[in-house]
Amino acid sequence: MRRRVSVIGAGNMGQGFAVHFGLHDQDVTLVDHRESNLERATARIRDAASGLAAEGLTERSPGDVLEGITFTTDRDAGVSGADVVLETVPEDLELKREVFAAVAAAAPDDAILASNTSGIPITDLAKAVPSAAGRVVGCHWWFPPYLLEPVEVVRGAGTTDRTMERIRAFVEDVDRRPIVVERDVPGFVWNRVQNAVIRECLHLVEAGVASIEDVNAAVRDGYARRTSVIGPFETMDIAGVDQFETVAAHLYPHLCDDDEPNDAFAEHLEAGHLGVETGRGFFEYDEPAEAVMRRRDERLAALDRRFDAMQSE
Repeated sequence: MRRRVSVIGAGNMGQGFAVHFGLHDQDVTLVDHRESNLERATARIRDAASGLAAEGLTERSPGDVLEGITFTTDRDAGVSGADVVLETVPEDLELKREVFAAVAAAAPDDAILASNTSGIPITDLAKAVPSAAGRVVGCHWWFPPYLLEPVEVVRGAGTTDRTMERIRAFVEDVDRRPIVVERDVPGFVWNRVQNAVIRECLHLVEAGVASIEDVNAAVRDGYARRTSVIGPFETMDIAGVDQFETVAAHLYPHLCDDDEPNDAFAEHLEAGHLGVETGRGFFEYDEPAEAVMRRRDERLAALDRRFDAMQSE
């Protein structure tokens, strides 16, 4: 089903949405408050579409993808005809509430008002638009959205069943797998799991158990590789529930349970080591951020092709 989708925010995730929705024949409008952000987004959308074509994941040309996307700094006009509005502005509650209040006033009365927040409770966002709370829903995508399948569909306290059904249908129509989150807990599912892993990794390095390089490799080349084919509950079933219960009894008391961010975050921020955009984070980078992300996308695309081949065998 073809829909009019307005994406608010032209950062990395907004660019990814524009690529993915454009490839799936949606009418896309990308909205941002700065023209320079839209210009940068145009270049990155072209690069991403080119990369997907090079990997054999689409036959559409970058020019064809861009032709189906409207770019605008006029937020009200950008949402005036939308069936779905998906905001992906920075993770700031008051900023997102301001966006929702403005969008609810300018969009059609039956438009879905969705947030790509990675952890702010949907119920808190909906307080900005009490008269439209039934249409407010979480729609949290993995990054990059054009390569990763799961999408968290999050019900807020006021979200109606109809809105949940409509957003699920939209996610499925653009070839993605809805992960239905029925309780509006901070972090939902994915980020609670991801941050539990990251908290333990930082703790292991801080305690001198292993180096950053080795902890990173243990997760990337071991745990993550296995979980790409079986999830945690399948893992427990295969190894034996009794075995995992025994390990849990011995191990859980020793796991990190810090309530505050690890000091490593503040140390890196103070030093200006923000990650690939600054050339250094936990690792050093001697190439542009675009090159690092392109390599990541190439590896994810290779996994996609392999999984597709396995399903057809």
